[in-house]
Amino acid sequence: MAAIEVRGLRKAYGAHQAVAGIDLSIAAGEVFALLGPNGAGKTTTVEVLEGHRRRDSGDVRVLGIDPAAGGRAWRARIGIVLQATNDLADLRVGETVRHVAGFFPDPRPADQVMAQVGLADQARSRVGTLSGGQRRRLDVALGIVGRPEVLFLDEPTTGFDPEARRQFWQLIRAEAAEGTTIVLTTHYLDEAEALADRLAVIADGVIVAEGTPATLGGRATAEATVTWHGPDGPHCEKHADPTALLKRLAAEDADLRTLTVTRPTLEDTYLTLIGQSR
Repeated sequence: MAAIEVRGLRKAYGAHQAVAGIDLSIAAGEVFALLGPNGAGKTTTVEVLEGHRRRDSGDVRVLGIDPAAGGRAWRARIGIVLQATNDLADLRVGETVRHVAGFFPDPRPADQVMAQVGLADQARSRVGTLSGGQRRRLDVALGIVGRPEVLFLDEPTTGFDPEARRQFWQLIRAEAAEGTTIVLTTHYLDEAEALADRLAVIADGVIVAEGTPATLGGRATAEATVTWHGPDGPHCEKHADPTALLKRLAAEDADLRTLTVTRPTLEDTYLTLIGQSR
């Protein structure tokens, strides 16, 4: 069952076509990542799904409802972590989480949420005194406090140190395990690979590839690069199936301790895809 259905989504700003006909289907309980360079149309697409921006054309359904017509009951079923927020500076962290929790019919306990995002010790701190990474943690807390069925995360780990990012990944995995549908935009490809069940690459307002992290853009069947050192120096060959080469090298008593077999990384594939779109 699809939690999100998008058909023919278009949005222009003057002469600029920010989203030029996107189709998407995201299953309930799926973690779906949108990748793309700045200005590709990711944020506009997500804002339409959240009901924050009107589309020019196309059909969009989130939890079976058109976001443009979604009322308070529908909004209580979604959670949003925006790319950047600068409000609430004078409130304390605990006050903020409890205040936002009051807008939802069945919120999580505020103390539990603050502990989940690593802000238990900052509960009495004013929001304006938080570091950039701590503020992002608060944004995430406000996004999940209402027990959302669909959670939108727009660049959620900006400003996080490596340890904080890993802790955030654990939190997202826990949300997904509870059946929450998660739509994630990120520039961190390792984050997309670690979290997403499927992902799509957007460039110039269109989807140029869609698939799992392992299969995106033909990654799983791409040629493997085999490198090794022989008596006459280093060697490098590309093969669709390197098995025959490995058998030959073994028969030739080559030093296999120096041998490596690699396929394109997700970053390699992503850069190729956005390069081909230009």
